[in-house]
Amino acid sequence: MTSADSPRAIVVGIDGSDAALDAARWAAKEAVHHDVPLRLVHVIPITDEQVNSTGACPAEADYAESSLRAACLAVEWTGLPVKIDTAVLRDDVDAALIDESKSATIICVGSVGIGRVANMLLGSTAAILAEYAHCPVAIIRRTGDRPPPESGFVTVVVEDEPGNDEVMRWAMDEARVRRAPVLALRVGRWAPRKAGDERFYRRLDGWLRRYPDVEVEFATTRLHLARYLQGYIGAVQLVVIGGEYANRAAQLVGPHSLPILAHADCSVLVLRGRCQ
Repeated sequence: MTSADSPRAIVVGIDGSDAALDAARWAAKEAVHHDVPLRLVHVIPITDEQVNSTGACPAEADYAESSLRAACLAVEWTGLPVKIDTAVLRDDVDAALIDESKSATIICVGSVGIGRVANMLLGSTAAILAEYAHCPVAIIRRTGDRPPPESGFVTVVVEDEPGNDEVMRWAMDEARVRRAPVLALRVGRWAPRKAGDERFYRRLDGWLRRYPDVEVEFATTRLHLARYLQGYIGAVQLVVIGGEYANRAAQLVGPHSLPILAHADCSVLVLRGRCQ
C-alpha cells in the first residue's frame, strides 16, 4: 500500500466504519469527474501525552492499514478508473483533515449523524469540517444499516444572492455526474412577490439552458430547508449549500433529538473555500 501526497485530490477520511466506505465510493465518482486521484486518509488520534512518542502502537497501525485496505477494495469494486493514494497520519483528527483540505478539491467524510452522542464520541468531525475546511466538504449520510441513496434528487436553493451561481453550478454538475434530477427550491419570500417570481424563473431558465441534459423540478416554500425536506425523506440523495450555511449542515444530516424534528435522509455538499 502506497502513501502519497496528491495535490487537489479528492480526500476521504477513513475510520474503519461502513459510513466511511460509503464516502469512499461516493468520492470515487468525484475523482473521475474532476480527473484527480482519490486520497484515502486514516488519522490515528493522539493525546497531548503522546505527542513526543515514537509512533502508533501496533494495534492502531494494524487497524489503520486494514481500514484503508477495506476502503481501497470498496472503491475498486465500483469499477471506476480512479487512481488511489493512501496515507496514515498521527494527529488530532479534526486538525489533520482540515490541513488535508488545504490541497484538496473536495474532502469527504461519512456520517451516521451529527448530534449530542456524535459530539461526545467523535468530536463531530463532519460539522467541524463544514465550518472550517478550506475546500468543499461532502458529508455522506448513512442511516443505520442502510447505505446512502444512489437515486433521488440533488437539491439546491436558488437565491438572488452573491455566490449562488457557484452553488447552482456545483448542484447541476453533481446531478449530471450522478444522472440525477435536480430539485430547485425557492425558500422564503423574494419581495415584492411578483418581481421575486420573475427573478427566480429567469435565473432557473439560465441554468436549464446551460444543462439541457439535466432534469429540473422546482418548488417554492416558506419553510426552512431542513423542515421542507422532511417531506422528501428517501427521495433526496444530496443537498448542495453554500459555505455561509455551513452551520446548517448538522440540521440536515444530524439525528433528531425529538421525533417531530425528523431529518432528511440525504448527504450534504458544503461549498467552502476554494470551489474551482
